[in-house]
Amino acid sequence: MRVVSVREMRELDRRAIEEKGVPAIMLMENAGRSVSDVILDMLGADARSKKVSVFCGTGNNGGDGFVTARYLAEKGVCVRVYIVGDHFRIKGDPAINLSILEKSRLEIKEITSFIDIDADLIIDAIFGIGLKGDVREPGRDIISGINKKSFPIVSIDVPSGLDADTGEVLGVAIKAGKTVTMQFAKKGFYINEGPEHTGEVLVVDIGIPEELCAE
Repeated sequence: MRVVSVREMRELDRRAIEEKGVPAIMLMENAGRSVSDVILDMLGADARSKKVSVFCGTGNNGGDGFVTARYLAEKGVCVRVYIVGDHFRIKGDPAINLSILEKSRLEIKEITSFIDIDADLIIDAIFGIGLKGDVREPGRDIISGINKKSFPIVSIDVPSGLDADTGEVLGVAIKAGKTVTMQFAKKGFYINEGPEHTGEVLVVDIGIPEELCAE
């Protein structure tokens, strides 16, 4: 299995967009759809009776979370979306996907600290592979609160707060049961504190052209 650094993954994204003409929003759409497929498989035949809480940050990882929430809701899952941070900071493709969600009947709430939730499963889409420096509030409190719950946790791309290159915890990090990562696993998943935070790693295809992936 190929393992890449953050720099290598960003370069693959850039080349897919700039050289091959793959729209960035399509990569986000593919990522969210792939994560939703994993979640639906976990929830099983009675998915419509299950409750899923999706914690989304204000960047691209949060955008993946918005897409995931939409696909799950379309399948009848009871989905609640919690935005970690100021939603006015959400720009570009994540903002487009949030706007789509806001036109649905999903419960969307901005939070500044962890709130008690009733869920069968939690999706972590707070911070992605580009996080640098220790997690600050409100992310720190919310990640700590999520880790205290007994519900299964699925992280999108990387457990929030884990350095995807070094496997070091940036102050605090999600302890996921599964990490659904995009296109390739990341180096930090297998060193230092990475293994105890990623859980089972599932790699999904988001549509980066094969010729780029093979180089």
